Amino acid sequence: MKRAIHFVLLLFLSLLLYSYAEEAFDARHGTRSPTKKRIKELDNLEARLEVLLRDAEERKLSLQKVPSWIQGWKSPWKGKLKGGELISKGEEELYALGIRIREKFPDLFNEEYHPDVYTIRATQVPRASASAVAFGMGLFIGTGSLGPGRHRAFAVTGESRASDLLLRFYESCENYKDFRKKQEPAVGKDKEPILDKITSSLVSRYMLNFTRQDTSSLWFLCKQEASLLDITDQACSLFTPSEISLLEWTDDLELFILKGYGNSLNYKMGVPLLQDVLQAMEQAIKAQEEKHAPGSYEKARLRFAHAETVVPFSCLLGLFHEGSGSMFIITGFQQIQEEKSLERPPKPPQQRNWRGSVVAPFAGNNMLVLYSCQANSSSKYFVQVLHNEDPIPLPGCDSDFCPFELFKENIVYPHLKSNYNQVCMVKRETPEQKPSMASKLSQLFQLFSLGNDGKQTHEDEL
Repeated sequence: MKRAIHFVLLLFLSLLLYSYAEEAFDARHGTRSPTKKRIKELDNLEARLEVLLRDAEERKLSLQKVPSWIQGWKSPWKGKLKGGELISKGEEELYALGIRIREKFPDLFNEEYHPDVYTIRATQVPRASASAVAFGMGLFIGTGSLGPGRHRAFAVTGESRASDLLLRFYESCENYKDFRKKQEPAVGKDKEPILDKITSSLVSRYMLNFTRQDTSSLWFLCKQEASLLDITDQACSLFTPSEISLLEWTDDLELFILKGYGNSLNYKMGVPLLQDVLQAMEQAIKAQEEKHAPGSYEKARLRFAHAETVVPFSCLLGLFHEGSGSMFIITGFQQIQEEKSLERPPKPPQQRNWRGSVVAPFAGNNMLVLYSCQANSSSKYFVQVLHNEDPIPLPGCDSDFCPFELFKENIVYPHLKSNYNQVCMVKRETPEQKPSMASKLSQLFQLFSLGNDGKQTHEDEL
């Protein structure tokens, strides 16, 4: 069966790509520096380690068991006033990804660039737009006349944070913000037994009076050193492999509850994006069927967003839910279709499908590829999903190539019963409690002012 790429959609975490190859791709922005809040946490850790060492000396304890790096350690981000920006490593990740995508789909990107043919959108967060630019430079390398690399200029557009229902649907979803505010303390409580157990082991192992907060900060430092600095023999070396497995599980649990399958609201609010994907594919099929002239239709839709975008979208597709048998997989997918919360990922040493390092790594991506089949077949169009560039089966489909009609019936349509306003707008307790005119005006003002000063955005946004 000969398949020709007809449409492509690329969605990135802080990076989203969409293209006329019947492909959909969803990904996360590239590697970034710690946020301002996290930089402060590491500054506090630096001061805290000094206190722990002084305390040990005052108690006349031997420091032989204390790793040498701890003595005199300084945060690599000390003195930085801002954070969260795309770093050079992240730029390289997205640039290389753009080159690989062009190589993978040469027929898709063989036309002269035009913003209506290859549309690129990013959220109004600098690391998202920077990811879009780095990706575009790789994607269109050699097609322009700028510099030795023959780069070309291209457009990156975006919606206001307050009105971007496709890439920042969580920003305007009042019910989700209320859920997250209430649930975050409970998630912290769920993690405490693991942190307490590991803290006790660290105290015994290194003879320093670590607290639960120290353990949490050291784990964060481990992840930052490993992903940003390629250092694994400092903070990461404090923990045993089994402790690292448990700490990873606590992160995965938090991602699951606050952004994933732990509450159907997490992914129901992403339906506008799924609708947009379906609409784009249908437009691509129409262009194919009606033999539209090259350059007259959209060939790629490229989108750059965040973990809060990519994780819900992955859940809408039914990816990475738990299960080992076919019946369980079907049951789990039915729960997703019925928009029910799923069971939490099992704790180590049990195996689990839900891993944040796989679901939403830096520069992570989902690609939905729409293929047209020119051979005799019961279906003329097929959808393939690639997660982080690797094919991944869709639940409810018999193979990696899902017939387009089946994709619509099994994946998309079950979610379309969810209306964004119904899902996200706060429900009033009694119909008699009608807002006053002053209240309405106040709410309207808040809607237009959201995102201007950043105070109502998630500081720990991924």
